[in-house]
Amino acid sequence: MTNIKRACVEQLLALRKTQSREVPHPSLVPPFVQSTLAALFPQYSGKVNETDETVSSLVTVAADSLSELCASVVPSTEKLSSLITSFVEELPSFHSLLTEDAEALFRGDPAARSVDEVIVSYPGFTAISVYRLAHWLLKKEIPVVPRMISEYAHTLTGVDIHPGATIGRSFVIDHGTGIVIGETSVIHDNVKMYQGVTLGALSVAKSMADTKRHPTIEKDCVIYANATILGGKTTIGEGSVIGGNVWLTESVPAGSRVYHR
Repeated sequence: MTNIKRACVEQLLALRKTQSREVPHPSLVPPFVQSTLAALFPQYSGKVNETDETVSSLVTVAADSLSELCASVVPSTEKLSSLITSFVEELPSFHSLLTEDAEALFRGDPAARSVDEVIVSYPGFTAISVYRLAHWLLKKEIPVVPRMISEYAHTLTGVDIHPGATIGRSFVIDHGTGIVIGETSVIHDNVKMYQGVTLGALSVAKSMADTKRHPTIEKDCVIYANATILGGKTTIGEGSVIGGNVWLTESVPAGSRVYHR
C-alpha cells in the first residue's frame, strides 16, 4: 500500500467511524417487497398449483425478509417478533386494500385489459403497493426502513410517495411518472391522479417539520397531468377536477373545475 493510499484509508476510516451503521443494507429492500407481493398475489408467486403449504412458504419468506430488513433498527427481539406477527396478521387486509386499488385502476383506464394486467405491469399499482407497506411500517414507528422502501418504489416507477402521506381507498395513479406526494398530504377515497402531479409544501423552515405542510385532496377528485398543488392549508373539495398544468396554493370548494383556457 502506497503512503498516499494509506493516508487516504486512515482518513476515511476516521470519518466513517463518526457515522452510524445502525441502518439496514439497501439490498435487503427488494427481497422484502418482492416476497410480500408474491405472498399477496398469485401473479407474482410463480406457483401454478397453490396449496396451504405453498402459500405458507410464501408468507414465511416474506416474514423472514421483513425480519432481516428491520433487525438493525428494532431495539429488541421481542418487539421484532411482535412486528412480524402483526405483519403476517395484516396480509389479508393488505390484499383487500390493494385489490381495491387495482380494480379502481382497471375501471378507470380504458387501456387496461384485466385486473391481472394492472397488478403485474402498471407502475401506478406498484407505487401504491409499496407505499401501503411503507406507511404501515411508519405507523409501527419503525425508523429509516419506510423511507428506504418508498425510495425503492421511486426508483422502479418514477413515483415519489412519502410513507407519511395518508391515502384512502381505491387510489388510482395513471401513468405515474413524476408524481410527488409529500409527507403530510391527505388523500381521501376514490382519487385519480395523472403523471407529473405534485402535492407539495410551500417553502417552510425546518422547525415546521411537525406541521401539516402538504395539501388535502377530498374524495372523488381527479387531478390531471403536471398540476402542482401546494400548502398545508390547501384543500381540494370533494368531486373537483384539477386540469393539467394548474398551479394552486389556495383551497377550492367541492365540485370545482380548475383549468387553463
